[in-house]
Amino acid sequence: MNTGWSWARMGAIFIKEFQQMLRDRLTFAMAVGVPVLQLVLFGYAINTDPKGLPTAVIVQDPGPMARSLVAALQNSGYFRLVASPAGEAEADALMARGELQFLVVVPPGFQRALLRGERPVLRVAADATDPAASGNAIAALQQLAGTALRADLVGALAPLQGTPPPFELRLQRRYNPEGLSRYNIVPGLIGTILTMTMVMLTALAMTRERERGTMENLLATPVRPLEVMAGKILPYVLIGYLQLAVIMGAAALLFEVPMLGSPLLLLALIGVFMLANLGVGFTFSTLARNQLQALQMTFFFFLPSLLLSGFMFPFRGMPAWAQALGELLPLTHFLRIVRGLMLKGSGLAELLPELWPMLAFLLAAGALALLRYRRTLD
Repeated sequence: MNTGWSWARMGAIFIKEFQQMLRDRLTFAMAVGVPVLQLVLFGYAINTDPKGLPTAVIVQDPGPMARSLVAALQNSGYFRLVASPAGEAEADALMARGELQFLVVVPPGFQRALLRGERPVLRVAADATDPAASGNAIAALQQLAGTALRADLVGALAPLQGTPPPFELRLQRRYNPEGLSRYNIVPGLIGTILTMTMVMLTALAMTRERERGTMENLLATPVRPLEVMAGKILPYVLIGYLQLAVIMGAAALLFEVPMLGSPLLLLALIGVFMLANLGVGFTFSTLARNQLQALQMTFFFFLPSLLLSGFMFPFRGMPAWAQALGELLPLTHFLRIVRGLMLKGSGLAELLPELWPMLAFLLAAGALALLRYRRTLD
């Protein structure tokens, strides 16, 4: 027996393995597609310095000074005026629904008090549920206090320039007054952990039966596709609620994250979210021929969900096309729901705009899964 090294034998194994890899088109596509996806997302979609944040301004003292302040806000690039609410109650409702990131209030008598050198208060409220999304904008806002009115304070008013600024900027960080990152991360972990586990476990369930040869026995029974899908999915819903209990317990006991909303409403809405992800996993199980392919497809779905949902990077910092893709993912809407419930105390009325996209995704994923499963019965 020849025990020496043989380039011919090694080359034969190399050719055989390469041909086998090319025949496994899904694995080859994943090997090429995942690096391309990472390059595109990290190169173009991710931005840690979001600008154009939705802002509302309530001007209770219209005049040249107020107009200069509004112009300075817009020129900074961090603030985009999207609403002119009639009062603070309307603006508060917009911020509670997540439609506003900042609210600036110019109070009555602002210009008169400023000209007298009394340093009037300019009130600013910021949605601080995600400190990373508003941190740079708040820093830019504090710099504007000393420069926004420089063109107006000339001549006899020039002594008002300098230190301290001519008006006081009073900032209120809502929903997260101390700017704690764990208030943003811990609720988001509920969605990310459930996305990964729900999709992966369901995708592996069907492919495992196919690899073990028990799939044929299942197909020979009179069980309908919808019954198979429900029977496969519901056990993992229970697992998801167990994971929720563990995370919520840690959030309350270890991280002291508040729960201002209804726990029952959270349980109901998280059920919709889990079913949507389980539908994706079931669809992957009908596409994959083995457990490795199922894991690869799970990663291919989980990576965009993680990066485009607003969990790791500010959602409003991404370009428009990336935000449009993120809006298609159930994790994006669930993060808004869970943070709204835990930090804002939002009710069902405020959360409905985020609920219906998850329901639409659930219906689409379920229909596709049933369609693919029926094909396997032929």
